[in-house]
Amino acid sequence: MAKKLIKVMDTSFRDGFQSVFGARVLTKDFMPAVAAAKEAGIRYFEFGGGARFQSLYFYCNEDAFDMMDTFRQTVGPDVELQTLARGVNVVGLDSQSSEVIDLHAKMFKKHSTTTIRNFDALNDINNIKYSGQCIVNAGLKHQATITMMELPPGCEGSDAHTPDFYMKVLRQILDSGLHFDSLCFKDASGTSCPSKVRETIRRAREMLGADMHIVFHGHETAGNGVAAYLAALEGGATGLDLAMQPVSGGTCQPDIITMWHALKGTDYDLGIDLKKIYEAEKVFMDCMKDYMMPPESRAVNPAIIFSPMPGGALTANTQMMRDNGTLDKFPLLIAEMENVVKKGGYGTSVTPVSQFYCQQAMANVMFGPWKKITDGYGKMVLGYFGKTPVAPDPEIVKIASEQLKLEPTTKTVLEINDANPKKSIAAHKKTLEENGLPVTDENIFIVATCLDKGITYLKGEAKLGIRKNEPAKPAAAATKSSSNGMNVTLNGKTYSVKLDGNKATVNGKTYDFTTSELNANATSAPASSGAGTKVLAPMNGTIVRFLVNSGDPVSKDQDLLVIEAMKMEINVPSPVTGTVGTIIATKGTSVVKDQEILTIN
Repeated sequence: MAKKLIKVMDTSFRDGFQSVFGARVLTKDFMPAVAAAKEAGIRYFEFGGGARFQSLYFYCNEDAFDMMDTFRQTVGPDVELQTLARGVNVVGLDSQSSEVIDLHAKMFKKHSTTTIRNFDALNDINNIKYSGQCIVNAGLKHQATITMMELPPGCEGSDAHTPDFYMKVLRQILDSGLHFDSLCFKDASGTSCPSKVRETIRRAREMLGADMHIVFHGHETAGNGVAAYLAALEGGATGLDLAMQPVSGGTCQPDIITMWHALKGTDYDLGIDLKKIYEAEKVFMDCMKDYMMPPESRAVNPAIIFSPMPGGALTANTQMMRDNGTLDKFPLLIAEMENVVKKGGYGTSVTPVSQFYCQQAMANVMFGPWKKITDGYGKMVLGYFGKTPVAPDPEIVKIASEQLKLEPTTKTVLEINDANPKKSIAAHKKTLEENGLPVTDENIFIVATCLDKGITYLKGEAKLGIRKNEPAKPAAAATKSSSNGMNVTLNGKTYSVKLDGNKATVNGKTYDFTTSELNANATSAPASSGAGTKVLAPMNGTIVRFLVNSGDPVSKDQDLLVIEAMKMEINVPSPVTGTVGTIIATKGTSVVKDQEILTIN
């Protein structure tokens, strides 16, 4: 009897990049691996969307639409290319207006996409219905998605994240009349136990009939991936998301070859040429050899069962924690995740809700439990991103309302956003015009989803933020002196320093010790400003804007500046009433916890 052919989507170049490298990979570096995978027989790729859209503008100084078109040119016209969309958020961390959601579908159709996987972290049908219809109207294939995870131990008994709950969501999708070409069950944290996966997909197959293509998407983060994939096939799945080395396993999807091996002796066939895939993996590993591979991306972490941290969020956040010097807090953050998931209403831990969870957990660790409600988490429990699977903790709702000065809402996200003129296409056009930038559909969409960082990219001011291994240097080179000065290594970075009297030249830029220039450009341990009340950084981060100038009168608790850390903006208030004195740091400065920023006299 012929084996049952399982359709494989290769996620290496989207979810793989997000799960292992925080989505920070340059197009020119990985395109040879795409060509090799195509030559090996892969005809279905996940190639964009999700975090791989914003990351290209934020960190790679590249245009995501150009990357998508290059991908299409590499694989040819007949290969199916799929992107990931977050319902009303599309490819942004913030939700969008109806106009921008419609523009998303049209732009992704224009730039090489075949299919869009459309999901909502809260499984709120109102958040995928309109976006799904836009996908269909644009002539794209629509893959409707139900997001899954396992509840942390001790949280059992909730009505959320059971087969009954998932079938309720599926019934709502069917009753809405929304067209979909395939259905995906997406477990971004890889925590769903195999028995639940099997039962959920079995019941979905009974509801949808034999002809519907049903896909299962999981991760190996908790060590559960292959077992859950086998259970999905037993339940009736006809498609699996798999990846290639060097991104497979660990925080990403199971490896294509590993899954082929797990299916030996069964009735299932992945339809691959094993040796060709193996050779393609070699090419891919060579392409990525210079990239810094976070050790946690290759590990199975049983703690994720207690605190469902998605693979893509785990490495993205640990990389940011490395940048901010707070990686030592990661175990505390993971432990606190259970608390914020439970009290937040059990939204699925997948972008953007996973980021809301992570930000609130970090705030609880750094400032004390619920002393600071982060913007995303607070708006989620107040209803501004849709209806959570169960009601959030009433006390947390009260605290969020007080801190954010917002009342809870039952309005849909589209009602809220369509009434906000700042989220309209007209507003985004105005932003482009004010910055002297071309008003194109692509630029409108970039500004809508990437905001200030989108403008920075379009103005040619973006900086490269990828992480590659630096070539090893002889130890003597780090301290070698010459007539041209010396090389000094600090925090892994080498600086060329030349001293000349009261002047120092660092990497070609000269600082005068007799002026304030050196202090104004310092990034750590600046000199104290002297008299007055010191305003200190509440945590490691980067100053993104000042809200006051030297000499301005301020009142106690008035916001003075904004620091960005872990993709969240933290307002720093004045501890006293007075007048702004010396401002030591500058916009763009990286600061450490308790570093002095300014004084209030």
